[in-house]
Amino acid sequence: MSPFQTLSKPILSEKSTLARENLQQYTFRVDLRSSKGDVRKAVESFYGVKVEKIQTLITRGKVVRKGNNVSLTSKTKKAVVTLVDGAKLPMFEDQ
Repeated sequence: MSPFQTLSKPILSEKSTLARENLQQYTFRVDLRSSKGDVRKAVESFYGVKVEKIQTLITRGKVVRKGNNVSLTSKTKKAVVTLVDGAKLPMFEDQ
């Protein structure tokens, strides 16, 4: 899978900000079909940093109700990327 298809966008929440500051962990929304190896290649090629560990999780879709219609939102996949000591992603450090 292409690195451009693998990484969708970074997740900027309160929980991910604390993980970034304390544990050097960065959270990204990734494609459902991507593997840990694909995520590792994409992060290392885009940002030029060394990845130590990757954890992935799939969040299930939530039930949405509009009137009498009940449907599900689509499921998504997240990747929590831990970098080696001393490495930082410049796009997060400017904020």
